[in-house]
Amino acid sequence: MINKIKDLLDEVQELKADSMEELEALRIKYLSKKGTISSLMNDFRNVAADQKREVGKRLNELKELAQNKINEMKEGFENLNASDSEYDLTRTSYPIPLGTRHPLSIVKKEICDIFARLGFSIAEGPEIEDDWHVFSSLNFAEDHPARDMQDTFFIRRQPDVILRTHTSSVQTRVMERQQPPVRIICPGRVYRNEAISYRAHCFFHQVEALYVDKDVSFADLKQVLLYFAKELFGEDTKIRLRPSYFPFTEPSAEMDISCNICGGKGCPFCKHTGWVEILGCGMVDPNVLDNCGIDSRIYSGYALGMGIERITNLKYRIKDLRLFSENDKRFLRQFEAAY
Repeated sequence: MINKIKDLLDEVQELKADSMEELEALRIKYLSKKGTISSLMNDFRNVAADQKREVGKRLNELKELAQNKINEMKEGFENLNASDSEYDLTRTSYPIPLGTRHPLSIVKKEICDIFARLGFSIAEGPEIEDDWHVFSSLNFAEDHPARDMQDTFFIRRQPDVILRTHTSSVQTRVMERQQPPVRIICPGRVYRNEAISYRAHCFFHQVEALYVDKDVSFADLKQVLLYFAKELFGEDTKIRLRPSYFPFTEPSAEMDISCNICGGKGCPFCKHTGWVEILGCGMVDPNVLDNCGIDSRIYSGYALGMGIERITNLKYRIKDLRLFSENDKRFLRQFEAAY
């Protein structure tokens, strides 16, 4: 038996085939159920007990050598056929349509680029959050309306786990692990339990900015807002700030820009006021800084946030928010040259 195995080992090492047909014939001859090696395997039960270990080892070596030899020749034929073919069967069929970025992605990138020129870096966080990072750390009272289930999506059986309602949760996470200076923007998707219509959706996108350092003032915030508005909407854009209220900023303000459609003269889009609201902002409340482990007696900061859909509507005059999430190719093709 051992002599037969040695002869077959020499024979297998010299195997050659000029075509796939010849290779298949060799496979059948040596490795099929009725092949030479299989016959030796069947005869193994007749081997004397004291020789079984040696014979079994050599049989396994023979079978492994034959399989590797045939697989190697098969791979060679496949590579040869692939290189000789004039067609790439993996290539997309013609004509290849050109894609486009989503309008929200276009506007988000433009916003992020503007703030990057001011030294802001991008920070991201989880969309599934806890009550502390979304509400409590941001100075929301226990009875604040934003905690109501009509506004917030709660994870079933886990009342403390929610879908974030704003990207401010990213700001609190950054402040918890990083001491000032902090200069970040937080783009991302947020969720609110609202009826879907042409003017509202249960999910949308925000970009928020945060700057915390020593001696940060409202004047710094106003200058950043003016620069941002002129970069995004044009050099002739004007801004105005109106007093407002947010739990996490004090003082707080809403920012309007001069209507980029009528130039501030008044039109149906701006409701004949000449102004369009685009974002909320303010100085970070000292309680928020203290909650995140930053000494509010030393540091101050400002924060601002805007809806990307709102900005996109202003730039491209899209009246129905549902178009952003319906993946209608006719709508998306309109933005092929927008970047």
